[in-house]
Amino acid sequence: MTNRIKLYEAFPEGLSAMGGVGTAVHDSGLEHSLIELVDARASQINGCAFCLNMHVTNAVKGGENEMRLLVLPAWRETTWFTERERAALALTEAMTLIAENHVPDDVWEAAAEEFEERELSALMLAICQINAWNRLQVATEAPPRLD
Repeated sequence: MTNRIKLYEAFPEGLSAMGGVGTAVHDSGLEHSLIELVDARASQINGCAFCLNMHVTNAVKGGENEMRLLVLPAWRETTWFTERERAALALTEAMTLIAENHVPDDVWEAAAEEFEERELSALMLAICQINAWNRLQVATEAPPRLD
């Protein structure tokens, strides 16, 4: 599998703008470990091997427990995630699959309870950004790297 198009070469200013959103999210004060969980979960849902590989690798390098990453698709079935992480993961799933049920009130309320407005805004942008990256990488058939 090879890239259908090299986005960074074809439209660098567009990719640079998307990178700016990522920088803002990472500088927002949200825990980097939380962002990696969100990125990994959305990438699982979207079937993006490139992004999933990157974010699981980053999470492990950042000290994330590998067992938590392995059970991430079944996060509701464990007690291994904090209420804050659970709220973020529920919002990630709802926003990633937004056409199915929009964002249910209970999901929104749990997120609003765990995150201040600035944090919630940053979290929502993080979710939007990883979904955009997933779509770009899946559409271009970007292969994951084995590092």
